[in-house]
Amino acid sequence: MITVAVAGCAGRMGHTVVEAVSAAQDMSVACGIDPHAEATGFDFPVFASVQDAIDHADFDVLVDFTRPNVVADNLAVALPAGVDCVVGTTGLSTETLQDLAALAPEGTCLFYAPNFTTGAVLMMQFAKAAAPYFPEAEVIEYHHAKKLDAPSGTAVRTAQIISDARQARESDAPGKETEIEGAEGARGALIEGVPVHSVRTMGYVASQEVIFGSFGQTLTIRHDSWDRNSYMPGVLLGIRSVADCAGLVVGLENFMV
Repeated sequence: MITVAVAGCAGRMGHTVVEAVSAAQDMSVACGIDPHAEATGFDFPVFASVQDAIDHADFDVLVDFTRPNVVADNLAVALPAGVDCVVGTTGLSTETLQDLAALAPEGTCLFYAPNFTTGAVLMMQFAKAAAPYFPEAEVIEYHHAKKLDAPSGTAVRTAQIISDARQARESDAPGKETEIEGAEGARGALIEGVPVHSVRTMGYVASQEVIFGSFGQTLTIRHDSWDRNSYMPGVLLGIRSVADCAGLVVGLENFMV
């Protein structure tokens, strides 16, 4: 039985993780971690901090769906204690993830996934396959109005994958030099040579499209997630997989076989 601590258990994603772990036959929720969860009626102990949880509960894996401004502090406590971590909170740079993973004793895993839906992972893999054949590529991501980081971790990762697959080939599309005065940012954020555009509005959970272009044709790859439960098979796969891994692992594709 895998015992799990859920950081951010009072949030929307945290609640969904609690329900998914509780329903799985091979794992259970040992505790929650959330300073705002005192009156939520959970049937397991809830602690205000990761350190409190480590001091008063036993668990194998920490799942973190918190906020970009607190996730690094959570990991800086859990990883040195030898707790495997499954992280879905975006906003951490590759350098920060590497620094945090270095804090852990040998055999401890920091697994970070910018997106836990299998469809989004496949979207990124399809984009990787298409990138060498199209000189132009842009990413448009759509999220709910309360998302705290822009662009999304999925969009950043997608742009990085496209850039790597291009084999140093640069786009000829007009860039920021064409933005008119007073409309800076119209061409999006340039991430490793790939323009990324973020839409924030009510009505979306998480969607993304990658638009590829070459002479006389375009290719659009799109993924839509309309329910947070779509993330849960990937989260459970991450929980089940980290015990067999060590160090920093980025991307659910590493566990999809």
